[in-house]
Amino acid sequence: MSITIDGTQVRAGASDAQTVATPVSAGARDAGRAQMSAPADRSHAAAIHVAASNAASEQFFAEHADVVARACHAMSVRFRRGGRLLAYGADAQRSDVAHVVVEFLHPVIVGKRALPAIALPDGELLATLARRDDILVLLCAGVPGPVESDLLVRAGRVGMLVLALTGGRDSADGSTLDADFHFAAPSNDPLVVQETHEILYHVLWELAHVFLEDRSVTE
Repeated sequence: MSITIDGTQVRAGASDAQTVATPVSAGARDAGRAQMSAPADRSHAAAIHVAASNAASEQFFAEHADVVARACHAMSVRFRRGGRLLAYGADAQRSDVAHVVVEFLHPVIVGKRALPAIALPDGELLATLARRDDILVLLCAGVPGPVESDLLVRAGRVGMLVLALTGGRDSADGSTLDADFHFAAPSNDPLVVQETHEILYHVLWELAHVFLEDRSVTE
């Protein structure tokens, strides 16, 4: 067995009474310190990220609580009419698209009804699947590009309820988006944006059920 004490590596044999001390080089000591500091650096970076994510979510819901509630009510009206939720996102947002669909199709709370939801692997499928009473949920980490923007326009022409979940501080002004509800996460960090969106679509799912259970507000 060997341990390092004050820069000296000490090897102990079978008997603790006999030890052999060997000086440790400065390079080895520096490498050891680097290995010890790496977990601390990662923990610090993680703490910074968590703080940024929490701050973005708090800011978002403080600014959009009322609009989120109105979007949930509008969604419940569409579901009551027999509408479906169609979700689309490219690249990293594909995992969120799958998550959204699973949430609506397979509710984790006993007694909640399963709601129809479809993941669009390709935006072109909108022309085949879209119905007037359907809902489109677009997920985008930044400002929507030409493909996403075109999808919003086409969904609106069909008469769908359109929700755009975007990111990036430059995306905060929804005046140029063809969406009934535009929710921009206040961050340029795609991971923070994704985490804010994840909280949001869980809220959309839960509050849509709240409105569905009260027929007086959806009929």
